Amino acid sequence: MVQNTLVVDKEKETILQSAKSVFKIESEAVAALADRLTDEFVNVVNLIDQRSGVIIVTGIGKSGLIGKKIAATFSSIGIPAVFLHAAEGSHGDLGIVSKDDLIIAISNSGETEEILKILPYVSRIGATLVGLTGNLESTLAKRSDHVLDTGVEKEACPLDLAPTASTATALAMGDALAISLINKKGIREEDFAQNHPGGNLGKRLLTSVGDLMRTENEIPSIPLEANISTVLSEMSQKGLGTTAVVDSENHIVGIITDGDIRRLIETKKNISEACAKEMMSKNPKTINKKSLATKAVQIMEKHTISSLIVSEDQRTIDGIIHLQDLLKAGIV
Repeated sequence: MVQNTLVVDKEKETILQSAKSVFKIESEAVAALADRLTDEFVNVVNLIDQRSGVIIVTGIGKSGLIGKKIAATFSSIGIPAVFLHAAEGSHGDLGIVSKDDLIIAISNSGETEEILKILPYVSRIGATLVGLTGNLESTLAKRSDHVLDTGVEKEACPLDLAPTASTATALAMGDALAISLINKKGIREEDFAQNHPGGNLGKRLLTSVGDLMRTENEIPSIPLEANISTVLSEMSQKGLGTTAVVDSENHIVGIITDGDIRRLIETKKNISEACAKEMMSKNPKTINKKSLATKAVQIMEKHTISSLIVSEDQRTIDGIIHLQDLLKAGIV
């Protein structure tokens, strides 16, 4: 029994050590890319930004799978990109390539037969070729217009055969290109949202405050001189635990929350004589109805509040949005 336990423990330790070794080798390989970045990387970013055609990523095997992800990432940030299977390229799919396109070819060895077969066509048509390779002396590197070094000292595979560290560096290089383009082009959340209309991500990025805010009769609002009875009645009827305070011209002058009422009770013995003007907090936080609902969440978290007045000019009330509304919509 003791012997079996020792065998199990040893096997467990071996498995954990294998995993840790993979993490260490791959993370070090990716980190090493930073020291090898040159102006060539900047040139490629600028070429992608200025291109008039599409980005075509090609590869085969594990590199092909990485290529699909890189192409998908470019497309997600609004840069048209497609994946071309290198083997299929030699059998008709090269018809998608035009002279205005930029080709990113991925091959760790730089000698992948299927990729080398399509290089003459890419050259003849005049498309720009960027090689992602770990062999700067390879055929791919020599025939590319631009080369990005994704080489690794060794794979995480103990046999040094299965692509592991090399695919990690290729993927990281693709991500680095994409993120650099996000920064260069000044891509905003709103821009990103247009390409992600589905699922929770789309909901968070496309839902505006105006889509969720309460309007008209749903807005709790009282005049400056309202007494405590009127204040409590409005807060209870509208069910938000808060109410806006407005002047004679219906302009926002303050807000009253449950917390303001509690503080009033602590400091004033006879609250029946208090009016809204004495209870309210001045300069309430507001938000534009065109703002993303996620921004409302950020403001609420920052100021530890549960509701925001919606206003275009910070004077007129267009609506009110409460944390409950954001929770129901799945924004939080």
